[in-house]
Amino acid sequence: MKYLSRIIILSLCLLSGTAIRAQVHAEQVLNIGRNVLAMDDYVLAIQYFNQAAAAKPYLWDPYYYRALAKLMLDDFHGAENDASDAIERNKFKYEAYRVRGFARMRLRLDSAAIEDFNKGLAYAPDDKYFLYYKGLAQASLGDLTHADSTFSHLLNIYPRFEDGYGSRAQAHLMAADTVAALKDISEALRINPNMLPARLMRADISLHRRQWAAAAADLDTVIKLSPADVSLYINRAYARYNADDWPGAMADYNYALDLEPQNYAAIYNRALLRYQIQDLSGARNDFSKVLEHDPDDFPARYNRGLINTDLGNHQAALADFRLIANKYPRFYPVYYAMSRVYQNMGNAKLAADYFFKANDLISRYTDDPAHYKLDRPAIQNGSSREQSDKSDPSVSESPEDVMEHFNELVTVSHDRQSTPLYGEKLRGRVQDIDMRVQPAQPYALSFEAPVDEIRQRYDSYAELTEINSSGWLDAPLFLTTGTNTPDDAYRIQSLFDFVHASYAAQQAHELRPVDFLARAVALTSLKNYEDALGDLNDALKINPGFVSALLQRAYVYPLAASALNHESGIHDMLSEASAGQARIKAMEDYDTALSIDPRLPYAWMGKGYLLYESSDYAGAAGCFSQALELAPDLGPAMFNRALCMLRLGRKREAVADLSRAGELGVVAAYNLLKNI
Repeated sequence: MKYLSRIIILSLCLLSGTAIRAQVHAEQVLNIGRNVLAMDDYVLAIQYFNQAAAAKPYLWDPYYYRALAKLMLDDFHGAENDASDAIERNKFKYEAYRVRGFARMRLRLDSAAIEDFNKGLAYAPDDKYFLYYKGLAQASLGDLTHADSTFSHLLNIYPRFEDGYGSRAQAHLMAADTVAALKDISEALRINPNMLPARLMRADISLHRRQWAAAAADLDTVIKLSPADVSLYINRAYARYNADDWPGAMADYNYALDLEPQNYAAIYNRALLRYQIQDLSGARNDFSKVLEHDPDDFPARYNRGLINTDLGNHQAALADFRLIANKYPRFYPVYYAMSRVYQNMGNAKLAADYFFKANDLISRYTDDPAHYKLDRPAIQNGSSREQSDKSDPSVSESPEDVMEHFNELVTVSHDRQSTPLYGEKLRGRVQDIDMRVQPAQPYALSFEAPVDEIRQRYDSYAELTEINSSGWLDAPLFLTTGTNTPDDAYRIQSLFDFVHASYAAQQAHELRPVDFLARAVALTSLKNYEDALGDLNDALKINPGFVSALLQRAYVYPLAASALNHESGIHDMLSEASAGQARIKAMEDYDTALSIDPRLPYAWMGKGYLLYESSDYAGAAGCFSQALELAPDLGPAMFNRALCMLRLGRKREAVADLSRAGELGVVAAYNLLKNI
């Protein structure tokens, strides 16, 4: 497919620029884009629709299909804008109302979404998805009566549409009508026994009704169909535990942690279960892992204190209890716990003091609950693990109920039955791939072509074009974000061979600045930054205005400092000073390059990156904006500016930049869009 894409794009580039050829070009690109979209390669499809929209901006089709591709990538802002552009060009193409309405619904603009669905229904009164999405939006607004009416109308027309029954069941649950919800769930499962959202809803209902065997049975089926979903094992373990199947519960927690070792809900639950079966060391280790991640998780801290008490680790237990008492001075159980520790230590006086302090708190609460409230530490909002409703103590609890929640397993939520999907396409969803969020690196030179299967474009500037067209070097230089190091032994060896040959040639004759540059580029790819800097310095001694050498040296300076610090084991403060000095030198090189060529976007990009690394997000955003003024389609600069906007709390602007960055081929933008 990648090879075919290259041939297609090459053939398009060979077309002439006449008006007739431009029309053929646009039609070809649009057709190819539709085919690629049907293959679920949404990111590549967007690039084709970009070309079609640029060639024939008055057509509705490129904007509609690009909106559809963005929808599949969870870029709902971008999809809404493109669908609006499609509607502006042809308001009778009702499909665009469906896309825009769905995007608005996912943006929580439900009223506006319903308007779009109604406009679509005016053209297609019996359209399945207009009715379905309208019912979802009405339910989201809390308009359950009209939602029920819409779903009922939908199911009268399409009586075997299982998603309609599932969504109406959700609406019934929102209206607290569990009987009607179960009836719809049963009908959905009669039509499709493998409908996961319906089984999950029924499992949730069974969990709330304490029907443990029924809940576990539904979760068994879901796990067979979706074996990599960690939340399913955690919730089945909860059901198994309550059904007294403790070995089964432990097996589920262990398997969940094999799949996701940092899942703190599973770690916490396993700790509780280990505590109950008296695996005290294992339980303490699990609670410690939770506290390493979230030191404010006081239920974990309290339980670890109890375990250390049982193990005779008195000082460790007291340390945990004191932290809790300082944070929640009216949490009476901690004083009973401290009393027990002092009793075990043989300190009868302190044991009695803490015992009576706990009794006094309870007596005051009993006499006047409104005035003498008790502290009830729970897992903080935004914690790494979620709790069921039961584990969030309410103000009306009695003192006897408080301790129950410190020894209660938690369940985790899932969104399978609440997050609507557009149609049924899920492949090619690059936003679901976990990616580390970090800024795109500055541009540097490489003998390796940039790995860009999406856009098939090469960035350049006047001096680099001159170098490559002059024949001064045997191989062309490419401009890439970061160093594009070869990934096979043959090409790596070819770099070493080139470097050795260059040093040998230097013995016979003087090298030109471009020769020093070429060797520095090879050395950079081989991560020999010290020698690369030496060659760049030599190139700039001969030609101080050599822009390519300035860009490369600015890129290498921070890498050389980092490598030196790592090799020497320099301590943090000195390491930061060294890195700061390297950034200053790099900034000077970028400024020098801009004094020679003020319209060099890649230098502005490098300056922005350095400022971002120094936490000057406003300054960095300004540099990225300068780069984008000079090169509006510079996707990495757009992505980096979005990161700056997020750091500055300007979420709306960040979303707009991420949408555009994704449109320009920066795949990581879609992952970040989904997460924010």
